[in-house]
Amino acid sequence: MPEILASFTHLLNMLFGGAVSNVMGIIGVHPVDPAAPINNTFSLELIVTIGLIVFFVVVRLTLSAEKPNAAQQIAEMVHDFTGSQGEQIIGHGYERFQAFVTCILLFVVLNNLLGLLPGIVTPTSQPVVPLGIALLTFLYYNFHGVREQGAVGYLKHFAGPLWWIAPLLFPIEIISHCARVMSLTIRLYANMLASDLVTLVFFSLVPIAIPAIFLGLHFAVSLIQAYVFMLLAMIYLSQAVAHEH
Repeated sequence: MPEILASFTHLLNMLFGGAVSNVMGIIGVHPVDPAAPINNTFSLELIVTIGLIVFFVVVRLTLSAEKPNAAQQIAEMVHDFTGSQGEQIIGHGYERFQAFVTCILLFVVLNNLLGLLPGIVTPTSQPVVPLGIALLTFLYYNFHGVREQGAVGYLKHFAGPLWWIAPLLFPIEIISHCARVMSLTIRLYANMLASDLVTLVFFSLVPIAIPAIFLGLHFAVSLIQAYVFMLLAMIYLSQAVAHEH
């Protein structure tokens, strides 16, 4: 598996490495190896993304009310799960956000579970991956907050209920609000890194039987952390689009 991944990464660098280096240079980021700016972590993310797109296309093309196939049944279970969570947390109008939170859940959980494959480093144990997902989530719910309430109405959320404490409360709320990116990033990154390290240590000490327990632990942590990330995204969305009464 690591050899196949390395070959795929090499192919991506051959095809797109120059263009990626140029784009990174424009935004002021300089890769360690300009000839090979794409690493295995990005390759794994790309594989997950392509896999999800293919899955959704297959489900869409094979929809059947009489004889749903396995892909459709899985999609329906995921849809029902995220829908029930969205209805409880976001409330009325949750449907317009369901596609986003579903993609967040599936993308995170699949990247987490890749660490179960021999020789593969969990993508989400690399800080840049959780950071990217956290930034996307931050931009998404703030965009919908402004879209729902207008810029002024949305900013009022940070001023508090009393006008005379607004000058004190506003900067505190803005700072704590921006800290959500760091919180989302560190929570996912730290848990998956710790899970990888624990599994690796026990595989080194006792290569038979006992490490299977920690693979099971990694599986459980992967599911829980993906769920927590989705849950927090829903909570932030519910707060962003909520109207004061």
